[in-house]
This record gives sequence, structure tokens and C-alpha cells, in this order.
Amino acid sequence: MALNLELARLLACPKCLGGLAVLGAEDGLYCAACEAVYPVRDGIPVMLVDEACPLAKWTGSQPAPAQP
Repeated sequence: MALNLELARLLACPKCLGGLAVLGAEDGLYCAACEAVYPVRDGIPVMLVDEACPLAKWTGSQPAPAQP
């Protein structure tokens, strides 16, 4: 299922309420202010702050595993 780009344009970062950018593969929504990526799973944006991943650790549709 593909991400609905019209819907994505209406969403805001749940942490700072800033705008979001769709990543190239449409597998994440990026907040430049927070430098965080919210994953998109099965075409559905997961807009939970706890699910966000720093851009530096973003590996695709799933966040990188936590480092001990």
C-alpha cells in the first residue's frame, strides 16, 4: 500500500508541530526541526514520538536497532 501524499502534506510533527517532508522511498516522514523520521508502515504514517528515529540512524522503513 502506498503512502497517500495528499494526507502526508496535512500532517505535522507531533513533537514540535513543524512541517514534514516525505522521504524518497515514501517509507518515512522527516521533521527537519527535530531531525527525526517517523516511519510509514503499510502506507500508514506512525506519528508517535516514541517511534521516531534520528535521521542519522534511519535505515529505511524500520529504525536501526538500539546500540547498547
